[in-house]
Amino acid sequence: MTTVAHQPDPIDQLCINTIRTLAMDAVQKANSGHPGMPMGAAAMTYVLWDRFLRFNPANPKWTNRDRFILSCGHGCMLLYALLHLTGYDVPLDQIKQFRQLGSITPGHPEYGLTPGVEATTGPLGQGFANGVGMAMAERFLAATFNRPGFSIVDYTIYGIVSDGDLEEGISSEAASLAGHLGLGNLIYLYDDNHISIEGDTALAFNENVDARFAAYGWHVQSADGNNLEEVAKAITKAREVKDQPSLIRCRTHIAFGSPHKQDNASAHGSPLGEDEVRLTKRNLGWPEDAHFFIPDESLKRFRSALSRGAQLESEWKQLFDAYQKNFPAEAQQWKLMQEGKLPEGWDKNLPVFTGDSAPLATREASGKVINALADAIPWFIGGSADLAPSTDTLMKKSGDFEKGHPDSRNLHFGIREHAMGAIINGMALSRLVVYGATFLQFSDYQRPTLRLAALSEYPSIFVFTHDSIGLGEDGPTHQPVEHLAALRAIPHLTVIRPADATETVYAWKWAIENRTSPTVLVFTRQKLPVIDRQKFASAENLFKGAYILAESKGGPPEIILMATGSEVSLALDAWQQLTSRSIRARVVSMPSWELFEQQPAAYREEVLPRSLTARLAIEMASPMGWHQWVGDRGDMLCVDRFGASAPLQPLLEAFGFTVDNVVSRALKLLNRTGAGSPESGADKGKLP
Repeated sequence: MTTVAHQPDPIDQLCINTIRTLAMDAVQKANSGHPGMPMGAAAMTYVLWDRFLRFNPANPKWTNRDRFILSCGHGCMLLYALLHLTGYDVPLDQIKQFRQLGSITPGHPEYGLTPGVEATTGPLGQGFANGVGMAMAERFLAATFNRPGFSIVDYTIYGIVSDGDLEEGISSEAASLAGHLGLGNLIYLYDDNHISIEGDTALAFNENVDARFAAYGWHVQSADGNNLEEVAKAITKAREVKDQPSLIRCRTHIAFGSPHKQDNASAHGSPLGEDEVRLTKRNLGWPEDAHFFIPDESLKRFRSALSRGAQLESEWKQLFDAYQKNFPAEAQQWKLMQEGKLPEGWDKNLPVFTGDSAPLATREASGKVINALADAIPWFIGGSADLAPSTDTLMKKSGDFEKGHPDSRNLHFGIREHAMGAIINGMALSRLVVYGATFLQFSDYQRPTLRLAALSEYPSIFVFTHDSIGLGEDGPTHQPVEHLAALRAIPHLTVIRPADATETVYAWKWAIENRTSPTVLVFTRQKLPVIDRQKFASAENLFKGAYILAESKGGPPEIILMATGSEVSLALDAWQQLTSRSIRARVVSMPSWELFEQQPAAYREEVLPRSLTARLAIEMASPMGWHQWVGDRGDMLCVDRFGASAPLQPLLEAFGFTVDNVVSRALKLLNRTGAGSPESGADKGKLP
């Protein structure tokens, strides 16, 4: 077996083998992990980091750094080794604690945990699409802030992508959009090692990747992944291409250097074994019994990144100082954005709705808020998956973000919901205030990106409209049922379903100010009355997640009606009928369970006193989760079946979302007699 196809400079070879052996040793010590990819991709990645990547290990957040994304996150020991070796705050002790509880070197890279990790990756294809978002953000920021002679935004997004990444559908979605937009600031090295968990990729993947990406509009090259000069030449050429993203297919060998595991699927996700590690080190000319050995010459080469990075950042700071003198307003905006702050008075001109306002869908109210925000926040940007007219998410004073117009703010993702989610995550990581919109039903297509946004606490904003059977004639294929429950199940994800136009304003305010985690905003298609806040509680209470909207008359409440979204106005109508019967009812608007759970126990007890067990939840969605709020003696008017195709009013009657049915169920809870049957046709399991 030939272990070294091309002999590079001895120091380069020493550095490459340092990466390989650190990866082998860390995986072996953990008795868990993926050694093959880091060993196979070490050479080409070393070329990128040593000769091209612009970064400062002493300041991982330097704003004009190049971004490096390891999309195939299972090979994270490649990244951790480079971070440690080049001088990031990733000590060798943390390399030795790879995959252990409490370490900063988990089994897949996690943004915010490990210095130098630009995005959470592991679910394949996510990093690929994150990088497209970062490239779009760079183009927008450059067009917005750069001035002649002052290119304060000028960086490139690099990444390593694998066979598995390219097999995932999200990568196809993102690659198609990247080619359409001509993102010449995006360069991916494709780790073409022909191996996946089950064996040779030919088992399921034998397409012409080069032709596929050329068809997407990418600039495509190929290189021997172990030939440093070929890789360097290809990267140099890719950097010269300004109007196309670049894919460099690098032929590599998984577990390179291992006598018995090279080019073998067994090296993908399992340690090599002590004996094979020893044999591999012998094969690479490495001390066989030395663990986590870093030669002085190798470390010196890697650590030159510290002085190089300091010089690069110093030069940029000098440029920015001059920029600030010449363009003080723009410089101030740049600083605010980078600090995660907002312009002074950004919320002063948000729309105001009153009880006299005409009924309107919360998606319509959201559209008015979006346009006010666009006027106030220059780095507010977003779009939809080909649904802007339906989701009401178009910024009317901004143009379309396209290849020749990167300064525009209306993003058009095409019908690519999954990629849209990951792309806005990448843009949020670039400090933009960004949203992506589609129908709530299609949050299923976005779920992996929603989960990663929550796990990594990206400040992404996900807008979902057409939120219930209330959308009407499109029928059950487009009527969400289980989706709110599914979204609420994701930790660190704030889901807000406002009751009317005024709550919508405050929902957007929460989302804009929340720069530490993702927010989901859920809006209606159907028009809703605007609640008169002169008669009922202020919508500002939305920030508390749940609040007493209407209080009982004549004494403490006997029953609580709690609802979200469009069902709040239904609860209010029922409250009026119950009140007219001298029944003391309280209406609680619950736009966000997550925000309510964060409130002090005393406040939660004030809104939902434990002693008051007669509780009725009203929501046009799955009852899953409502038990925690209604208790064992409460009731739920929800939807536990798929919807139906019909106009709005017949649907509401069929599923029991009528004032009469709410009143009947409330009376049943209170054990009142003579109230008629509390059951509707939908409750009996029948539909017309």
